[in-house]
Amino acid sequence: MVVLSNCSIQSQPPPVLFSSERNLRLTASMSSTTGRKRRNLMKMEKKPTFLSPFSDSRRNQNSCESSSGRAKYSSADSSSISAPPAANEEEDKQNEGGPRKVPDIRTLLRRFWRVAAPYWSSEDKIQSRLRLAAVFALTLGTTGISVGFSFLGRDFYNALANKDQEQFTKQLLYYLVGFAGGIPFFVLRDFARETLSLRWRSWMTTYYLDRYFKNQTFYKIQSLSILDNPDQRIVDDLSSFTGTALSFALTLFNAAVDLISFSNILYGIYPPLFIVLLVYSIGGTSISIFLGKGLVSLNFLQEKKEADFRYGLVRVRENAESIAFYGGEENEMRLLLKRFRNAFENLTNLLISSRNLEFFTNGYRYLIQILPAAVVAPMYFSGKIEFGVINQSVSAFNHILGDFSLIVYQFQALSAFSAVIDRLGEFDDALDRSMSYSISDAVEKVHVFYSSVRSSVNETVLESNGSVPFDRPHKLVDIENLSLETPSKSALINNLSLEIKEKDHLLITGPSGSGKTSLLRAMAGLWTTGRGKIMFYVKDLDQTGISSALSCSETSRHHIAEESLICTNRNSKGIFFLPQKPYMVLGSLRQQLLYPTWADLPMLDDTKETRCPEFLLRFQAMVGTREGTEKPTTVDLVKVLEDVCLGYLLPRFNGLDSTYEWSSVLSLGEQQRLAFARVLLSKPDLVLLDESTSALDEANEAHLYNLIDAAGITYVSIGHRKSLYCYHNKVLHILAADPQSTECNWSVEITGILLVGKAKFGYVKMIAAATYFDPEGNIVMDNRFSV
Repeated sequence: MVVLSNCSIQSQPPPVLFSSERNLRLTASMSSTTGRKRRNLMKMEKKPTFLSPFSDSRRNQNSCESSSGRAKYSSADSSSISAPPAANEEEDKQNEGGPRKVPDIRTLLRRFWRVAAPYWSSEDKIQSRLRLAAVFALTLGTTGISVGFSFLGRDFYNALANKDQEQFTKQLLYYLVGFAGGIPFFVLRDFARETLSLRWRSWMTTYYLDRYFKNQTFYKIQSLSILDNPDQRIVDDLSSFTGTALSFALTLFNAAVDLISFSNILYGIYPPLFIVLLVYSIGGTSISIFLGKGLVSLNFLQEKKEADFRYGLVRVRENAESIAFYGGEENEMRLLLKRFRNAFENLTNLLISSRNLEFFTNGYRYLIQILPAAVVAPMYFSGKIEFGVINQSVSAFNHILGDFSLIVYQFQALSAFSAVIDRLGEFDDALDRSMSYSISDAVEKVHVFYSSVRSSVNETVLESNGSVPFDRPHKLVDIENLSLETPSKSALINNLSLEIKEKDHLLITGPSGSGKTSLLRAMAGLWTTGRGKIMFYVKDLDQTGISSALSCSETSRHHIAEESLICTNRNSKGIFFLPQKPYMVLGSLRQQLLYPTWADLPMLDDTKETRCPEFLLRFQAMVGTREGTEKPTTVDLVKVLEDVCLGYLLPRFNGLDSTYEWSSVLSLGEQQRLAFARVLLSKPDLVLLDESTSALDEANEAHLYNLIDAAGITYVSIGHRKSLYCYHNKVLHILAADPQSTECNWSVEITGILLVGKAKFGYVKMIAAATYFDPEGNIVMDNRFSV
């Protein structure tokens, strides 16, 4: 029910004479069942609503307001740990000079559909559609209850005005029965909506994480500075999108039902009042659009600036020791305060725009408290209508006006929601571009292939005298005419052709910036700027279900779900990469050792009921394990720790299953030894080492190289230490490239014999164990070494 004004006779039902209900309209929050802090696009604040107990609180005339500055939603609980690209500094400067271009309605609708549609045709479509139908049915029921209470209110106040005590008592009992029957509908409607929102969000989170990690998209987005803060878009924006989209859809549905239900009531009371309502709502909508047109851009920028500030704080936490050693506290504080000032200035502009809009919306909101009563009052004074009809007309007027004035009441909420759609749309487009390999002009010019080699290729053959058997090593890697460039097209390596066989332990040396690490990145499929081909020969590749000579660069987009995971999972093909700074996963010491070949996830107990939908559980078994490689036992893990001289970690950290922040509690040397333990457990055919022993003394370095050599693992190392020459039988020297020349800037040395690459041939190839080409192309025999 609705009162005439703040100071007029309160024509409210007795149980709630002056209600103060929460405005729940268009909430976009995590479900309360998650136990986390609820995050709303719109502030859920208490305001006088002048409504009946069962008026739809999502649809009253109070404006939905933002949770921070009334027009943006907070990202304070977002763990924005992805680095804002350097390119964004220039973007910030441009943004500070002028507002961001707001996408048009067609673009927003296209992006909304692309983001929202996949779930409703997914494997969860039956559950989702049934739950949505239940929510709509309950919403329809709550609308019917609201209509019923409008008639109860009319009769109740007529009895009160007529001083009919018997009728008054009867209507009061009807009210109490209505409360008991109506409350479950409203509670169940909200519960059904929130659980559907949570289920939708859960599916979208797995959907976007799946696309984010496939095809190394996460690396491309970061390294090519495609967009800012993808983590925030997955965590915060998806949560806001699902909750707000669902609530807004229900609001539109409820508005349509209300419009049909209450228009008939209002038109039957006094047709001119219906005309006044139309003029009032159309005018209010036009003014709201004019006053709030800049809010979408400001909301978008506020999300980015607060995420950047949050990321700066995360960086300080992760690099606390380095900052303390440098004594860089003041610099860090200045940088953080600069980012905070950017957020502060943008939020100030946001608040000013919101203030201007609030001047209008508040006047618009409170004028309607007396407008309908003022229009029908002459009819009451002339005796044409009863007093209860005034109350009913005000209630119907407010319901219908709420339907016509959705843009007025929800403009700030819609502007914040538009920013969310824009950010998710950008993210979705970036994922699609990455999966179609058109993320930049230079992508996939360096092609990485995997070709199947049968185990029988290592056949036993006889020397020419037929007396001494030996194994013929099969080829592991073939690099053909590989030229690497920086993103700015500066040459790094020219026309490298190289062949690596089993037991060809290759050391790559050269001055800093010559392209050593870039070569390893190219072999790992992470550096694609340049041209050429890298072929890996993998044993029994066909048995894993991958077609021979499958190229990651030519994987069909339509089969990306199955094939791209295989393409990017080098470990499943027997290729392992060890960076200088090992990655320490979040988890136990056992999980550190098993990473990335196996996952040590808790097994699900089928006997226990779980509320998790199936799509959240389907990734439990997705592990990149090599064919024929069994998961190590606890005994194996303890032994490998002893082998790499880390056995003392077990008593120090109470066994294998204790969880610590390993990157902090282990020294860099201990982390590097732990990385070698991973290699020994995984038993790859080839391991790529990027200065992976830089923090170790020479004794530990020798011990680790002897371990992987004894395990039959071929390795390619980058390093500067002279001691490394002892563990390699080939050395690739890379010199700084001459930007004016396409001549080879590399040379190969085998056990002390220098073999210079020539542009004419591309590379030097060994003819026999002690035979090689000299720089002039002559065959030379040498018995001082063997390969």
